Amino acid sequence: MMSYMGYFGAVKFDDEAGIFHGDVLLAKGAVTFQGKSVDELKQAFQDSVDDYLNFCKESEIEPEKPFSGKLVLRMKPELHRALAVAARHENKSLNTLITERLAEDFGIAV
Repeated sequence: MMSYMGYFGAVKFDDEAGIFHGDVLLAKGAVTFQGKSVDELKQAFQDSVDDYLNFCKESEIEPEKPFSGKLVLRMKPELHRALAVAARHENKSLNTLITERLAEDFGIAV
């Protein structure tokens, strides 16, 4: 996975055409890029992100923000209750408890 300015690119190789091609993830609309070498692919990805951001600015469109830090989560009521009880027991907010547990599972400092 490639990353640039908070955006990510998913890449595939087209053996028939002999090129790499990819999509900028989490951008509004279809934002793609391609290249025949790794260096060309990296530059095309960065150019695509820059073009996307410039287009949004010129069109007065708010670009899709890669990650805002906000997440709407649906779960079974039993799990919600268990998490709420655990949070209360640890004297934490539900948000803090879930964030800490996920960060721990993925090895990310909170």
